[in-house]
Amino acid sequence: MAKKQSLTNSQWFTIDLHIHTPASSDYQQPEVTFLDILQKAEARGLDMIAITDHNTIAGYRKMMEEIHSLEFLDKLGRLLPAEKQRLEEYHRLRSKIQVLPGFEFTATFGFHILCIFPPEKSIRELEHLLLSLNIPPDQIDEGSQTVGATEDVLTVYRVVNENGGMVIAAHANSSNGVAMRGFNFGGQTKIAFTQDPHLHALEVTDLEQKGPRTTAAFFNGTKPEYPRRMHCIQGSDAHRLSSDPARKKNFGIGERATDVLLPECTFEALLELFKSNDFSRTRPHQHKEEPGFDFVQNAQEEGPNIIQDFHESMTVRGGKLYAILADVCAFANTNGGTLYIGISSDSKKPPVGIQDVEQSIHTLEKEINNRISPPLHCAIDSLDYKGRKIIRILIPRGEEPPYAVDDNKIYIRDEAETGLAVRDEIVSLVLRNKNTILPSPGEVNPFDSVQPSEGIREDLGVEPRTGVEVLPPEERQGKQYFTMRDLRNGNVVKNVTQASARKLWHYAIDRYTETVKSFDPSKIKWIGDYGLLRKHKQGNITRFDLILHTPQGYRYFFGVTEDGIHGQWRKVTGMDDGER
Repeated sequence: MAKKQSLTNSQWFTIDLHIHTPASSDYQQPEVTFLDILQKAEARGLDMIAITDHNTIAGYRKMMEEIHSLEFLDKLGRLLPAEKQRLEEYHRLRSKIQVLPGFEFTATFGFHILCIFPPEKSIRELEHLLLSLNIPPDQIDEGSQTVGATEDVLTVYRVVNENGGMVIAAHANSSNGVAMRGFNFGGQTKIAFTQDPHLHALEVTDLEQKGPRTTAAFFNGTKPEYPRRMHCIQGSDAHRLSSDPARKKNFGIGERATDVLLPECTFEALLELFKSNDFSRTRPHQHKEEPGFDFVQNAQEEGPNIIQDFHESMTVRGGKLYAILADVCAFANTNGGTLYIGISSDSKKPPVGIQDVEQSIHTLEKEINNRISPPLHCAIDSLDYKGRKIIRILIPRGEEPPYAVDDNKIYIRDEAETGLAVRDEIVSLVLRNKNTILPSPGEVNPFDSVQPSEGIREDLGVEPRTGVEVLPPEERQGKQYFTMRDLRNGNVVKNVTQASARKLWHYAIDRYTETVKSFDPSKIKWIGDYGLLRKHKQGNITRFDLILHTPQGYRYFFGVTEDGIHGQWRKVTGMDDGER
């Protein structure tokens, strides 16, 4: 069912979930005390921190032992004045700052994982957990990141999750990160390490940067291999109180922090945010009073795609309300997504706005609850944007596909287009319902159960990753029937005619027919066996029509977006050679 999301009583809190202490062997200021760390966190305006020493809980344990020792002496009436002042300062700071226990674990390949727990988690439990992850008992207090890669990444994710912990991939796009560039450990492994359902967020080093090459943009749910959108945060990875004057990127406490919008500053509220599909509630910490990141404008600039779309109105007349329901259904059946109501996809056009927001939200809730089945839990809220009220609908990737409007109309999202699902797509949705939302490594992908026609996978791996492939048609009783292959997920749809084709398919069939009819290899831009048929702009999206020369003949790919270009295709399309 649809539910109205209320953040009325929420506020922005500043967090730094990656702070070391002298318990880490590579800490750069061993004379620093735990009270110094908390005082610096206060000075930096932090509301929540996590103590995450390397492969140990020793730093957090020593801090708590000091506090408990002072409290015990206080009960006995034996505190010296300096000790009393120290205890009062601890109490003051801990009432102001939420301090979470945790550790930065070194897993296989040397990858670092932040494992963070609620404050009530006992130190004994955390030490037992480290031992269960094969940290040698005689090294459990060493705080060394080179203690050894004692457990594989996915096992750490799962075990920490099962023990009530929050799992964040540390500096994921940088050294010792699961998504860093230049480390050749296999594409499927990188997908598993960044898409696993037990992973809650990615800590990245480029959160304050903008553009399609940022880590957050890469993991925004539009990439075919990475369909799960990831929450991205930043942390200081502080090994000292303040930044190193000689090395500006050697940050101190809170010097690279994240703002999060929460109803309360607790571990549970933060974990709930990371489990949600609301990606507007995190931002790089604003160190000065300056305009924050405008996620609505950023969405407009990106334009409609597989995870978002825009509707200027929701009137029943003209079918605009139904179009919204169709999109909700399509997103649930595909990757999930966000709808903005009362605003155009054109960032240059001012928002139209919604007149009666409360009534409109009530109408949307009622329509989604009554007309989409099985029940779908969407969050609906209102936003102020450029002086107008607009509505946002957050649609999850459904756990019980296929979803249908009015019991019998099943829609899916195909890049920036919503359309009725055809038979083979419905079969795939039914098969997906029998699997987890994101298959674990080694688990059969549900789409692999739909076998393509002979010869269609001859060059699997070199083909583009978005758009559609068109196979030569079969002619039956004077009518041509095409087989289409969705390059994003490998789903194969047979018996497609020009009359039954969706917008992208119709375009692909027309272009295929035209290309084959007047085929001249000399007029095609080739780099080896890779050819460019056409490059064109569709709204904010650049699309490519491509051709591949194989020993079996030519293969044709249409409507490929920039997200689907990789390897040799980058050269033939004129895109840069860099690849994540």
